[in-house]
Amino acid sequence: MIEVPLYDLAHSRAGDKGNRANLSLIPYKPELYPILAEQVTEARVLALFAHRGATRCRRYDLPLLHAFNFVVDDVLEGGVNASLNLDGHGKTQSFRLLALTVQVPRHLVP
Repeated sequence: MIEVPLYDLAHSRAGDKGNRANLSLIPYKPELYPILAEQVTEARVLALFAHRGATRCRRYDLPLLHAFNFVVDDVLEGGVNASLNLDGHGKTQSFRLLALTVQVPRHLVP
């Protein structure tokens, strides 16, 4: 097992609505789906965004697509129009998610 950032294993898209970010996580290989399901939990994602004031994270599993959708509340500092932060958009938060590290078997890392 080796520790790698998610960006080595998956891609992400994100969006925002008000003060809520919507983050997808899609592994490059279907074999990674159960490993990521075990390690990329709601609690870990919420902790990752805690410094931005996030109050709740919900994960929606999409096993037929080998993907996940995370909805993070109160993470955009009041929303794009209310925030003084230039990077307040939900789109930029997908990069933060992809920096999270996980443990995976070496043979599954591209």
